Amino acid sequence: MSAPTSPPANGRDAQAADPRKDSLIEYPCRFPIKVMGAKADGFVHAVTELARRFDPRFDAATMELRASRAGNYLGVTITITATSREQLDALYRALSSLPMVKMVL
Repeated sequence: MSAPTSPPANGRDAQAADPRKDSLIEYPCRFPIKVMGAKADGFVHAVTELARRFDPRFDAATMELRASRAGNYLGVTITITATSREQLDALYRALSSLPMVKMVL
């Protein structure tokens, strides 16, 4: 009879340690991101530049814009080609750091 094996020190098995197994997203894929911010000069340009930095093939013609009812805010939907969780996390952080951005979904 063999001795029982104990779980790894981190409490997870080897398959669970692979971050690709933890995600419901299969990479690469098209991934929409909604960015809401002040309707101000340069907002759309700043979002576009960040999208291109993280996805060089990003096409600004695919962006969707929607102004708030009062016209003070603008919702911008960008769709990028996501290649990894790390890429998405970094893009979310970069977008959230823009002073004009109020929310990133």
